[in-house]
Amino acid sequence: MIVFVAPGQGSQTPGFLEPWLADPDARDLVGAWSETIGVDLVAHGTVSDAETIRDTAVAQPLIVAAGLLTARALRAAGAEIGAVAGHSVGEITAAAIAGVLSETDALSFVRTRALAMADAAAATPTGMSAVLGGSQDAVVEHATELGLEPANYNGGGQIVVAGELDALAKLSDEPLRGTRVIPLKVAGAFHTRFMAPAREVLRDAASAFSPADPGITLWTNNDGSTISSGARFVELLVAQVASPVRWDLDMEAFAAAGVTGIVELAPAGALVGLAKRGLKGVPSVGISTPDDVAAALELTQTAR
Repeated sequence: MIVFVAPGQGSQTPGFLEPWLADPDARDLVGAWSETIGVDLVAHGTVSDAETIRDTAVAQPLIVAAGLLTARALRAAGAEIGAVAGHSVGEITAAAIAGVLSETDALSFVRTRALAMADAAAATPTGMSAVLGGSQDAVVEHATELGLEPANYNGGGQIVVAGELDALAKLSDEPLRGTRVIPLKVAGAFHTRFMAPAREVLRDAASAFSPADPGITLWTNNDGSTISSGARFVELLVAQVASPVRWDLDMEAFAAAGVTGIVELAPAGALVGLAKRGLKGVPSVGISTPDDVAAALELTQTAR
């Protein structure tokens, strides 16, 4: 089984959509998506600078749009996508690929999510830091003592913690022995109690959707399980903005399911990196440009 994984916020880089939009049809499609959600995805994916696309309100829809473009390109090339998972905002990409939401509903939802999370982040100065190394329990205990919360259990020896900036500064000054702390360039403490107001906004937005049950295997960040109900998956999308991402449990579930390969959708890099540490021996391909689709297709044909 090959699992296709969609990355989360922070994976974007300036100009990363440029090679995708060289195709006039893709450019027209992204232009139409831009008009639908009121965000110029074409400009932000080609000419906007790093600071501009760091903005949560821009980054999240941009990442979902890139994942949807990648899935379209894979399917057009003949790849069969039979299993999918997403990391954080990548779960919205996964929902669309699995048929739970239409592409338009997924983009509308991520636009609402991004704005709601940006508003919640503006209420209190907060941020996130990755902690590399150390035992998971010890890292969480140390962070909790400083008033921080675990936000992303990424597996492969990495946990992201989040909270107020002074607590994060103290974590950098007083790291747990044997760990390294890397402050992340994000605008808030995502997947923590600080995002509770965004959860309420998303609950209202989700009530307008009529989700379908997934047509392929779909994993959740909630606990690493597969979800067969589209309505339940949307409920979990709402909840996850203020709950930890359990990518470690997703990777454990991939291993238990006998996954034989991983393909990361654009903008790729983070999840194949985690897989190399957390799923050693499982081949992976990251897709950054359309030129990478051939390698992904080859993996789907050889790693069954």
